[in-house]
Amino acid sequence: MALDRRAFLAFSGRFGLASTLFPGALYTLASQAQTDAGSAEKPKITLEMIDAAAALAGVTIAAEQKQMMLDGLNEQRSSYDAIRKLHLPNSMPPAYIFDPLPPGAKVSTEKRAPRYSKAPAIAGTPANLEELAFASVVELGDLVRRKKVSSTNLTEMYIARLKRYDPLLHFVVTITEERALAKAKEADAEIAAGKYRGPLHGLPWGAKDLLAVKGYPTTWGAGGFEKQSFDEDATVVKRLDAAGAVLVAKTTLGALAMGDKWFGGRTRNPWNPKQGSSGSSAGSASSTAAGCVAFAIGSETLGSIASPSTRCGTTGLRPTFGFVPRTGAMALSWTMDKLGPICRAVEDCAIVMQAIYGPDEQDLATRDAAFNWDAELDWKSLRVGYLHKEFEPEKEKPESEEKQSSAVTDDEKKRREKHRREVEAARARHAYDRRYDLAALDKLRSMGVNLVPVELPDLPYGAMTPLLTAEAAAAFDDLTMTGRDKLLTEQSPDDWPNAFRVSRFYPAVEYIQANRARSLAIREVSKLFEQVDVIVASTNSEQLVVTNLTGHPAVIVPNGLRGDDAPVPPQVDTGEDDSIGGPGTPVSITFLGGHYQDARLCAFAKAYQDATGFQKLHPKLPSQ
Repeated sequence: MALDRRAFLAFSGRFGLASTLFPGALYTLASQAQTDAGSAEKPKITLEMIDAAAALAGVTIAAEQKQMMLDGLNEQRSSYDAIRKLHLPNSMPPAYIFDPLPPGAKVSTEKRAPRYSKAPAIAGTPANLEELAFASVVELGDLVRRKKVSSTNLTEMYIARLKRYDPLLHFVVTITEERALAKAKEADAEIAAGKYRGPLHGLPWGAKDLLAVKGYPTTWGAGGFEKQSFDEDATVVKRLDAAGAVLVAKTTLGALAMGDKWFGGRTRNPWNPKQGSSGSSAGSASSTAAGCVAFAIGSETLGSIASPSTRCGTTGLRPTFGFVPRTGAMALSWTMDKLGPICRAVEDCAIVMQAIYGPDEQDLATRDAAFNWDAELDWKSLRVGYLHKEFEPEKEKPESEEKQSSAVTDDEKKRREKHRREVEAARARHAYDRRYDLAALDKLRSMGVNLVPVELPDLPYGAMTPLLTAEAAAAFDDLTMTGRDKLLTEQSPDDWPNAFRVSRFYPAVEYIQANRARSLAIREVSKLFEQVDVIVASTNSEQLVVTNLTGHPAVIVPNGLRGDDAPVPPQVDTGEDDSIGGPGTPVSITFLGGHYQDARLCAFAKAYQDATGFQKLHPKLPSQ
């Protein structure tokens, strides 16, 4: 299963869609009748429309029942227009709040001072400042604190690299140069005066361009929104400003947070610029991996931190739902959106998380929970499980036999043969990558970790994912209704314009039923974290869907580079499979934790990262 949201949407669309069509089908049929008649007056819903909608939905309705429904259906339809006339902005949330905690769960609110690692010894400013381009937040922060490197010089260096490599990687929407140089100058003055704000003070960073920044466009990566701007900074931007960090760029995202294709092109993978960076936090991962920012902020709804972190070889923290406020960020799904750091190392993520987490009066889903980072936590005391079925060899599914007859054309035979070769190549890539997953388990055992086999509860998670597209369709209702969805770059059956239209057929009753199933999933998955503290998982697996639905945190870490013997990548990168990288490209492993246990989860992930050192690998970029 691929990480890219496009693939998830295509995957989830195969689950139970027919049974969800009835109300939307009626509305669509009535609207079509109005269009066909060329009339401004809305036609009434008719018995024939009910029959057509019921046939789509696979529902049987008796004649006398249909007659009784007519008045209520027509009245219900009229209510849609009254609400649409309000022209609700994307920032207006629905009147409900998603809570990922199961009944009886307790959350610690006691906050303690963070304990950071001792910075590695770096004597001072290198002759060529770009030698620090791939340094960690811990290293850069220590140099700035000791006045061995100025924020201004770091900022100028990273801005120069952004300009140099953007033509190759297409990871920037806007370089915030004027703002950045002013903030860097301010940081240097404060540090010189003895006012040190902490380990992020003076460090340049990139913001996924769904975060509002006053004075600059916030484009959401989408055609038609190129000049959109807001009068206030997002809360996360404000908090990083308060920590002294220096915003240098608004990084790319796939249009409206899908994939890596945006209105300016396609963001590229620094390890193989012929391929996309994956998405939707495309620019945040690509620029971090390319040593063009010290760290970045991304977002995840269903894979948008995990996927580009895997493709680009960065470390990503997808926090517990409700840990980081989303005020000032584009809403895609109010019950699934999460903001989190994309960095070069786990402790970098923890340092950024320390600055951005905590309740916000505008985002009512945020909770007053503590993130107590302790780099010296005794991780050996943690109970560790692993999703054992995800590490087993993939069972080959028998392909459906297609009847061969003299009527089959040569073109059809070629199509079938091409599909067979693609399936075999995908299996070979996945089998190759499984070696790295198994090596991670071996490494953990060599570290003294007793791995306990666990498995995810058997529930229809895919059937719950239409919740995302239903909420997204509501968030961008005006885009669909006005036809402005034609301005979006991608228009395939699996892209947003079509997904939004399909979601209009998802009835309120089925939405609520799926949420009830989601509550069951939260309770059942949370029981796993009564048995263990951390779960090791293959990144490219079902757990990604599951934990995004349940709101559990994840840390995605680099897990080595594919060797020269890796299967060659396909000629075309569809953006639907992160295992296609080929020789010399990164793989990842994922660690999962209990709700609001993000700091403890990071401590364990850091121990693995310290033992392997894969975070120190970086791509060899050409001179530009």
